[in-house]
Amino acid sequence: MKARPSVLAHLRLYGGVAALLATVAPVVAQQPASLPAEWQPAVERFRRQLEADVGEDAVGGITAGVVVGDRVVWAQGFGWADRDRRIAATPETIYRLGSISKTFTAVVLMQAVEKGIVGLDDPVQRHLPEATRFADARPGATPPTLRQLASHTAGLIREPELPGAAAGPIAQWEDKVLASIPTTRFDTVPGARYSYSNIGFGVLGLATSRAARTPFMELVERGIFRPLGMSSTTFIIDDRLRPNLAVGYENGRDGVDAETPAREHAGRGYKVPNGGIYSTVGGLAKFIGALNGTLGTVMLSEASRREMLRVQTPDGSSGSYGLGLMLGTTEDGRRTAGHSGSVAGYTAYFVFDPDARVGVVLLRNYAGGRTNLGRSANALLAELVGR
Repeated sequence: MKARPSVLAHLRLYGGVAALLATVAPVVAQQPASLPAEWQPAVERFRRQLEADVGEDAVGGITAGVVVGDRVVWAQGFGWADRDRRIAATPETIYRLGSISKTFTAVVLMQAVEKGIVGLDDPVQRHLPEATRFADARPGATPPTLRQLASHTAGLIREPELPGAAAGPIAQWEDKVLASIPTTRFDTVPGARYSYSNIGFGVLGLATSRAARTPFMELVERGIFRPLGMSSTTFIIDDRLRPNLAVGYENGRDGVDAETPAREHAGRGYKVPNGGIYSTVGGLAKFIGALNGTLGTVMLSEASRREMLRVQTPDGSSGSYGLGLMLGTTEDGRRTAGHSGSVAGYTAYFVFDPDARVGVVLLRNYAGGRTNLGRSANALLAELVGR
């Protein structure tokens, strides 16, 4: 905790992102001039471990970054964004974020709350009448609320039991959500406990969109991407962004599959509000800045931001979750917030200390490897903030 004044001083001192150097594949690094000197030994150890891990995996690449406020103070790419074409991973490489998209969905929900469009404790069926058709509703149970959907306490199962729910054109994602609802059972009564649900966030995104009378992806564009200047963050990869998109590799015992991840760029069924976003390390840095309250990156009111960072799960639940954010407390009492993501051929993780306003991002274009993204990111964050 005693290091926090110096961390905040770095916010003022290191205001810009340093120029990128080194184009020798498979490692592309950012010039470390903007990285605080006392952090350099920890980052160098982290860098060496990632380089060794990616080399040992021999599948694709990882891009890593350290964020202070809403600025990248260090970023580096390891391995390949496209191993067949020998294109190195760089700080500008774009990856799928998977379930990190849930945090964006929670933000547009809170923006709708601020505008008076919805109430956080409104029953979802008020804005999405089709939600009355969930399967196996518990007799006497109250309907799930928007807050419960955003905190995984609505009691819904993780995935709908609709064949092909996670496949299909992106333009038809709403139809897939609606078709999924009658095949989605309750695992427990709403509000009883934490139970992670992908379909719950699909329903939440559609309900928010319906209430706002605005297409969901447009809500996110207007409310987050554009105001924060996230020019390489998107739901749909166009010709401008395609050269920077990492090829996804689904690796496992049967080898490496690039075809399945490639197909999902055209559509992933109902999984848009809960897994549809692409971004870079720099894009997520701006988003982290807005979540940690950095001056000049206002996205939400202070009350809404704090509500997202407040534990919403019941005492004794297996998960500590806010609104669209995984929450933690370290052994020395520091708070952390962030999210993981995993889709075909891509894995991702970001975590930040909302008090120190320091974060770590890891984006990978293959399914699994030697690096445990969450453990590695949290370990580095602890080292940096503890200095």
